[in-house]
Amino acid sequence: MRSINRVEDALHAGPDAEVDDKWLHVRPGDPGRTAPFLVLSEDRFSAPGFEWHPHRGIETVTVVLDGALEHEDDAGGAGVLEAGDAQWMTAGSGITHREVAARGAHAHVLQLWLDLPARARSAAPGHQQLRAADRPRLVRPAAEVDVLAGTVDGVTGLARPASPAQVVLVTLDAGAVLDLRVPAADRAFALVIEGDAVVAGEPVAARRTAWSEPSGAAHLNLRGGAAGARLLVASAHP
Repeated sequence: MRSINRVEDALHAGPDAEVDDKWLHVRPGDPGRTAPFLVLSEDRFSAPGFEWHPHRGIETVTVVLDGALEHEDDAGGAGVLEAGDAQWMTAGSGITHREVAARGAHAHVLQLWLDLPARARSAAPGHQQLRAADRPRLVRPAAEVDVLAGTVDGVTGLARPASPAQVVLVTLDAGAVLDLRVPAADRAFALVIEGDAVVAGEPVAARRTAWSEPSGAAHLNLRGGAAGARLLVASAHP
């Protein structure tokens, strides 16, 4: 089993010119401790949201927790993501896009930025919509693994990353135990989105993130707390 090296609190950044509220679960500026994960933000916004802006050399994973998100990019992608839907965007050689609350309503999203290694930085830009109804799931007693990217116990996510990564959403009933397979050479983190959990023996409350460094072990033990838990678990080679 993998162990936990540290558990970190989120930084509440509050409102700014684009969002009504922001939490940072992976903070920028210390890639030696987090790479290839550069940023993980939790944003609530109505207007203006994120109007046209460029990215290059990264991939982003966006999960809509509530509301609806409208997306458009200069590689020909466009659409509306409803609560539960997700999107994998490859910036690669360069993309310009916008993300705003659909229909003038609101959006509550998680967005993860992954740095691309040199061999993948020239990847063709584009996006993949990962609708909640279409994503494959691994069902275990009192637990469910919603696979966005990578392969868990033979279940492969719909996303096709430019560089290998495993990203899953895990739902645990109270007291449910799950040994989640995670590639042994990957750096991994588990963010508790809601509820509380025990991750590799460490209690982790909502909006806290447990980090696990490569150790040769290929399973991460998860247990739901008193009210159960929902987690985002991601891993990739550092």
